[in-house]
Amino acid sequence: MYLLKLDIAINNNLYVRDPQATKLGRKIIKESVLIIDAIGLEQFTFKKLAAKIDSTETSIYRYFENKHQIFVYLLNWYWEWVWHRLELNNMNITNPVDKLKIAMGIISDVKKRNTELAYIDEECLHRIVIMEGAKGYHHKLVDEDNKEGFFLAYKKLCAKLASYIEEINPQYLYPKAVASMLIETANNNLYFAEYLPRLTDLDGKRNDIALQVEKLLETIVFKLLE
Repeated sequence: MYLLKLDIAINNNLYVRDPQATKLGRKIIKESVLIIDAIGLEQFTFKKLAAKIDSTETSIYRYFENKHQIFVYLLNWYWEWVWHRLELNNMNITNPVDKLKIAMGIISDVKKRNTELAYIDEECLHRIVIMEGAKGYHHKLVDEDNKEGFFLAYKKLCAKLASYIEEINPQYLYPKAVASMLIETANNNLYFAEYLPRLTDLDGKRNDIALQVEKLLETIVFKLLE
């Protein structure tokens, strides 16, 4: 699968000032990913981030209102990145079954770094999505966030997967439900394999964990589409 040169566009409601437009902003994004990956979202603070980037909390507030906003920004970056990978890797593919198989490989494994964007470590970001991602939309203020368009990137990604399903079986009643289920199943089972192994049949100690997830997704989706 290809690495890509791209410009990730994020909903402007998710920042005060576009962090991708400045050196400091890119540093904020880069170090936020590394810190959250290392210590978790609950322990992440602007004070710790400011110390890491050798700046001030005030400078961070010029880009983001709070840590929830920066967290959802990072989730949006991830969803947009996966969507772009689907677009690129399926560019010349006409068979919808092949498109869906490629898509399941992508959502199962993001170990290939995009060297064109050195300020984002996609492997770390993927671990954050697996560990913490649901916190971005499983909370009391989800309706307000939704009105601000905080989840448009995730919806776009799910719509892309749903379109492959509809190509395979136009009569299938639940393409959107299955699309989101595939993403959540991949992330949940990667998490379970490492931390709660009795909740999955996947073996987190094996090197081919991504291939195991990919096979699981294929087993589920193609059985549903029969």
